[in-house]
Amino acid sequence: MVDAGAIVGAFEDGGYRLTSPRRALAGLIADRDSHFTAEELLVESRRRRLGVTRATVFRSLDVLADLGIVERLDLPSGEHAFVACEPAHHHHVVCSSCGRSAGVDDHGLEAVAAAIGRATGYRVDTPRLELFGQCPACQVS
Repeated sequence: MVDAGAIVGAFEDGGYRLTSPRRALAGLIADRDSHFTAEELLVESRRRRLGVTRATVFRSLDVLADLGIVERLDLPSGEHAFVACEPAHHHHVVCSSCGRSAGVDDHGLEAVAAAIGRATGYRVDTPRLELFGQCPACQVS
């Protein structure tokens, strides 16, 4: 998880104006312990009457993704979601039941990506892996 201060700091470090709606959005993102959609953030913002517009949510998520503090997930359903994470190279394992996610280290993926590059002739710039399954808590249920 990433706290609101880290998200606010990412905006500031990236040279972006720190508006009240962006601060509110940082808090909404930090409150999440699983992946989230832009629509979910917008609904929660409206419920709390935070004054965050649809445009602010979508633009800010794009900015935060560019800054590496959130990552976009392509869910098996075809939907897109986001997860807040530290801006270091890692991969994700996501619970298909509850949506919790965890960042995981390389575990040899760099070597696999290099081998795939050699076999295909592609230069793999950024290996990214999303694994979907059930978290320990949902396995017990």
